[in-house]
Amino acid sequence: MIVLAFALSAILLVITSLHVYWGIGGIWPGRDAASCARAVVGTRGVTEMPSTFACFAVAACLVLATLWPLALMGVFATPFPQQGLAATSVMIALVFLGRGVLGFTSWWRRQAPEQPFARLDQSFYSPLCLLIGAGFLLLGISQFPT
Repeated sequence: MIVLAFALSAILLVITSLHVYWGIGGIWPGRDAASCARAVVGTRGVTEMPSTFACFAVAACLVLATLWPLALMGVFATPFPQQGLAATSVMIALVFLGRGVLGFTSWWRRQAPEQPFARLDQSFYSPLCLLIGAGFLLLGISQFPT
C-alpha cells in the first residue's frame, strides 16, 4: 500500500504543479491562453484561463490531497486519528470518482464541448480521475482501523 500512496502523491503533485503553473500565467499545453483554456477548461466558448485565484485555490486543495495518502500511511506525523484519515480518503475518492464518471456523461459533453478538451477529457482526464479515485478508495478501505 505504501507504493500506492507514493504513486498517488506523485501524480497529484504533478497535477498540483500544473495548476500553480497556470496560475502564474503558463499556457502549456496550448500556444496561448485561449488555446490552453480550450485544452484544460473546455467550457463552451472559453477564451481565457481561470483567474490566478481560481488556479491557486484548486492547487491548494490538491496539495492536501497530495499529502493525504502519505499521512494515511504514517510517512509523517499528523494530529488526525487513523480512522479520520481513512474516512477522509474515502471522501476524496468519491470526489475523484464522481469527476471521472461525470466526464463520460452527455450532460458534461454539453457543458464542455471545446476541442481538444472533450477528446482529452474522455481519453485522459476522466480515466485519470477514476484511477486516482480508485487508489484513494483502496487506501482508505485498507487502512480503516478494525
